[in-house]
Amino acid sequence: MARILIVDDSPTETYKFREILERHGHRVLEAANGADGVAVARQEKPDLVLMDVVMPGLNGFQATRQLTKGADTAHIPVVIVTTKDQETDRVWGKRQGARDYLTKPVDEAVLLDVINRCLAGG
Repeated sequence: MARILIVDDSPTETYKFREILERHGHRVLEAANGADGVAVARQEKPDLVLMDVVMPGLNGFQATRQLTKGADTAHIPVVIVTTKDQETDRVWGKRQGARDYLTKPVDEAVLLDVINRCLAGG
């Protein structure tokens, strides 16, 4: 299955996503902030990135922009997964290059559907 990078500063959220993804056969990489997320993505070239927004230092919007605009990482779909549920946040996330935008708490079936659609190129 896919190699998926979780970028989230919450150990609880990271654990929940890891449990879901591994149960469905995916391999999981982790980063606890935006800067580390960008570095891991550049080094490991995951198949997909799940990106939180509210993190210390480089936030998820900034990290998403760096990944989707970077020549070596532009092909990697980024899905923003955040508690920020305003329409302006959703629009801004998409403008940064995010393939999709989900709000926490995320339903497992919805998460897997979005991941599968992104991995299929949709």
